[in-house]
Amino acid sequence: MAVRQLSVFLENRAGTLCELTQALADNGIDVRAITLADTVEFGILRLIVNDPVKAEAVLRERHFTVSITEVLCVRVDDVPGGLNAVVQLLRKENISLEYVYAYISQSVDARVIFYVKDIPRAEAVLRAHGVALLDEAY
Repeated sequence: MAVRQLSVFLENRAGTLCELTQALADNGIDVRAITLADTVEFGILRLIVNDPVKAEAVLRERHFTVSITEVLCVRVDDVPGGLNAVVQLLRKENISLEYVYAYISQSVDARVIFYVKDIPRAEAVLRAHGVALLDEAY
């Protein structure tokens, strides 16, 4: 049960992120999770939104370079060791994490985004151990 993530190439200049978030807001697109990795010249913005297909179209219309990637959204107990338990499951099965980011939901748990190359295998491992995988409606 993968979630679609937007990856956006951003020029590292003042106002670029504001332009992007304004475009999403103007089109009723809700940002649920966000992470930005940058260098001196550019950044890669990763977003989970309520309507990734619409968001991709809106951003392309505004000349952003954007792609959609499947990632896993995992419910993690918001307690010490909660994240470690899930990461250890993947490690034991030799599933490499390419990147991870998280956000706190309104409930008592955390939501963590994992990008792995073999999503079906990671899903099977996590499900077999009772880890809740979330879809885009979470």
